[in-house]
Amino acid sequence: MPEENEYLTVLDYLYGKSLMLQDTSGFNKVLYFYLIDSLAHIDYTAGIYAYNYGSPKNIIGAEYMRWRVDEEKKGDRAKFAGFVNWLREKYPEKFNDLPSLWQMIYDTEDEASYRSFRIVIDPDSKSALPANFFFAVIDEFFDTEFLKSIYTGASLGTLFSTYCSQNP
Repeated sequence: MPEENEYLTVLDYLYGKSLMLQDTSGFNKVLYFYLIDSLAHIDYTAGIYAYNYGSPKNIIGAEYMRWRVDEEKKGDRAKFAGFVNWLREKYPEKFNDLPSLWQMIYDTEDEASYRSFRIVIDPDSKSALPANFFFAVIDEFFDTEFLKSIYTGASLGTLFSTYCSQNP
């Protein structure tokens, strides 16, 4: 077991969160996919910082991440990045309400990306992301108002459906 470090605390914080009070079957399927996908990227990135690269936890995480690369190309999932940029242009207030990780990763004007499944905010930086970054983005994904918005008939769910119908 590695020495206690701040990234183990991040993982404990993530694992202490719950969607139990939500009816996830009512979430827009694509938005739910990207919610879980983002949590997986948070888990994987913090896990790489907390444990060695070859730990079973990180190997299992990498296997999921490889699977999801093909999954994000299926159906309306492939439209998600376009949706985020459409929100930025057409509904800036809704874009600003998105979790900041979605804004950074999917906004074509931002340098942030997933590289080797890790969250990379600044491609030129060799520094680890600070633990406070993880706490902030975790809280955004579990924010009650955000979760309410991703139900099929709720604000983001409806906007995603509108975007998909306008961009077949």
